[in-house]
Amino acid sequence: MATRSMRGAFALALALVFGCFAGFARAQSTSFPDHSIRMIVGFAAGGSTDVAARIVAQKMSEILGQLVLVENRTGASGLIAAEDVVKSPPDGYTLMMASQTVLAVAPRLYRKAAVDPVKDFAPVVYCGASPLVLVVNPSFPAHTTAEVIAMAKADPGKIIFGTGGAGTTPHIASEMFQYAAGIKMTHVPYHGEAGAINDLVAGQIPAMFANLSATMGQIKGGTIRAIAVTSSQRSSLVPEVPTIAETLPGFTAETWFGLVAPAGTPRDVIAKLNAAALKALASDDTKKRYADLGMTNSGAGGTTPEQLDAYMKSEIAKWAKVIADANIQPMD
Repeated sequence: MATRSMRGAFALALALVFGCFAGFARAQSTSFPDHSIRMIVGFAAGGSTDVAARIVAQKMSEILGQLVLVENRTGASGLIAAEDVVKSPPDGYTLMMASQTVLAVAPRLYRKAAVDPVKDFAPVVYCGASPLVLVVNPSFPAHTTAEVIAMAKADPGKIIFGTGGAGTTPHIASEMFQYAAGIKMTHVPYHGEAGAINDLVAGQIPAMFANLSATMGQIKGGTIRAIAVTSSQRSSLVPEVPTIAETLPGFTAETWFGLVAPAGTPRDVIAKLNAAALKALASDDTKKRYADLGMTNSGAGGTTPEQLDAYMKSEIAKWAKVIADANIQPMD
């Protein structure tokens, strides 16, 4: 009898402990957020992912009543930042504005990648996309995609181009371009788009593949010249700039952005973040700021966490095939 009584008492105590923890977790979720939120960006300030993050973070701060602070953690095409997010407590206070590079490309390219986007992240919401653009210094002799291809075929490897980093979406798009056109150019990776753009303007490099959103100011100002965009249709922001697909049919590429949290983040917290982000994206101010940069604030990734999860999986498969078809070698 004593043993049974002790067992019963132990079971009751255990139930009370678990009940307290459950109640504490529910209270945390109900009061969320009660302090500031970090939104990590895996690339340098001034690039397309950083710009997208800052626009959304500002609006989410207003909506949630707590500051959403953007932090830049550069390195390994965003994977260093991704690892930091994955190791953070799954409580909704650490988020990542992750680009297609982090969620679909880099984990397939880096041999030592320690992040599995499908298992390690809880999708929050798809935030939009930016087409890429091939831009050149005004002194560059080619003015069309066909002329660039002809130059590269005449002297393989002579054309030097930059990107915001090895393993980024612009880098992989450039590899796709070379593969589709049957040419060879020389890649110079930078630690972020802003540095590469500055060198392009200064004439240190003649060309680069970049996100349209990161180069719009320079294109409009005439300090660089756009050869072609990578979207399937011309951008309404620069309608005079043709698509690469007009020369190489079927060629399309873009950088998309998604807000994610560490795996295990409570569903009701994800729901609050999703609702706040959707409200931020739907605001007239956000729409205008995105449009001014040539970015969309909706798209194939849908509006729910489940839709972003499905889109991530489809994009991982798509870019894995691109990497294999173009014989892009893994990096350390």
